[in-house]
Amino acid sequence: MTIQEIYDLALKLGMKADPRGEVGVKRYLARMKKEYEALPKDDKEYFEKTKLVDPYADSFIHFVANAKIPVKRVLAGIDIDSGEIFLADRLNERGKKIDLVIGHHPIGRALVDLAEVMDLQVEVLESYGVPTHVAENLMQERMSQVDRGIHVGNQYQVVDIARLLGISVINTHTLTDNLVEEYLNGLVKARKPHTVGDVLKILDEQPEYQQAKREGTGPKLLFGRPSNRAGKVMTEMTGGTNPGDRMYEELSKAGVSTIISMHLNEKSLELAKKSFMNVIIAGHMSSDSLGMNLFLDELEQKGIEIVPCSGLMRASRTKKGKK
Repeated sequence: MTIQEIYDLALKLGMKADPRGEVGVKRYLARMKKEYEALPKDDKEYFEKTKLVDPYADSFIHFVANAKIPVKRVLAGIDIDSGEIFLADRLNERGKKIDLVIGHHPIGRALVDLAEVMDLQVEVLESYGVPTHVAENLMQERMSQVDRGIHVGNQYQVVDIARLLGISVINTHTLTDNLVEEYLNGLVKARKPHTVGDVLKILDEQPEYQQAKREGTGPKLLFGRPSNRAGKVMTEMTGGTNPGDRMYEELSKAGVSTIISMHLNEKSLELAKKSFMNVIIAGHMSSDSLGMNLFLDELEQKGIEIVPCSGLMRASRTKKGKK
């Protein structure tokens, strides 16, 4: 597989697992096309045209050293920084050829445009019963907040280093977050957990969360008791980042009793507590790893060697026959 084919596979998987469904994704892409066509001619030059076919602005092919070579081995991690690029270069020097670095969290252009992908949360929140006008207005407020925070940083530092060293690098953020969202949501719907403890058991069965527990970062119940009834359970795993502090009250009003999140800040936790929601933190690196692993399993099946690094808790469901 070439680098483009690898990214296209991730895109295909991410779109298939998108909580908006095929219709929702097509609607979003149609909106992007309309916005592009409405731009003045001079502004069209600056529009990132991959957005016309790829609804995930926080995932990107950042640099390709050689577009034609088949990828045989990838270095995959959650956070790709300058250290991981130097690691790939060092492994190359030692004879362990790294053809591609795959990160999860956005860098470069994907980081700049992170806020755009948060739009998908509006339809996710709608599906849990939050009124459209509430979800849309609160998400627009949160998207602006995230966008302002990102633009103060040095977004292209890692990409610049990769380019100078000739190291190909991509990242798959919402692409693989969609996979963990679909996977866990599917388990919850199939198992219909009665109690919060039953929800925790579902998480504890996954190898990524088992490894996290061994490392001291396993799933935690931050509010509520294991014996509490789970009620309507929401998995909050995709959409760029958390929906914002005020959304938890609205989710409670919509009937959500238990939330499974990757991570939660203190203000959001306090507001969730005030709404008496059961709050489970699955774990950030472990949840990201689960989504990445579902994608990396596909690459492994095609004969590509995976070298995990930077927080990736590699667990192959293909080898264990669990997929």
